[in-house]
Amino acid sequence: MAERLAGRVAVITGGGSGIGLASARRLASEGARVVIGDVDENAGGAAADEVGGLFVKVDVTDAGQVEAMFQQAVDTYGSLDIAFNNAGISPPDDDSILTTEFEAWQRVQHVNLTSVYLCCKYALPHMLAQGKGSIINTASFVAVMGAATSQISYTASKGGVLAMTRELGVQFARQGVRVNALCPGPVNTPLLKELFAKDPVRAARRLVHIPMGRFAEPEEIAAAVAFLASDDSSFMTGSQFLVDGGISGAYVTPE
Repeated sequence: MAERLAGRVAVITGGGSGIGLASARRLASEGARVVIGDVDENAGGAAADEVGGLFVKVDVTDAGQVEAMFQQAVDTYGSLDIAFNNAGISPPDDDSILTTEFEAWQRVQHVNLTSVYLCCKYALPHMLAQGKGSIINTASFVAVMGAATSQISYTASKGGVLAMTRELGVQFARQGVRVNALCPGPVNTPLLKELFAKDPVRAARRLVHIPMGRFAEPEEIAAAVAFLASDDSSFMTGSQFLVDGGISGAYVTPE
């Protein structure tokens, strides 16, 4: 693997599993020193050990903990070059607007949107001070499409991530910091497996809309993260980077 990220320091939230873990492995394989931020000490610690990095236990909805995480990364490794703000949830009680209670709405907004605000807020000063950096925020293909099978707070939160990313990408474009939104399609993670194993009809209803006929693998999304983190994407900022198997471009899919 080419070491496009040699000498760079990456902080990944939600790095203990799924897309975050796959991305930690990919960035480390390309030479980055990786800081895993996760609320799960066992998964996060194991991920950091695997990639030879640093684990920081963090509640991404807590401003003080988020600020301290980025400071610890800089104190340990000397810089902050990549922030992959990836932590998120998709709980079963987030459904139609008619049935989703306010508490569920707020919980998803805090974890999926407020956490990205906090991560950007506290990563940016470090990057601006050094005159360079790449921030990658995990949005979703649902930020650009509507679905009758709604998860109303999740969808709204990812739309917020996309809009905030665009704003930050424009604001800091001439100061050396790039900010892009990664918009994955459905990914074959433990969370999705658990959700669809319980409801195969729900899984089948989604698969029919994917031109490639399958869910993404976490490693495929990690490859996109590595691209956005590297200088190969040096002329990209404020973008919505769709890695969705063709979903957002489809009207009728192959039989």
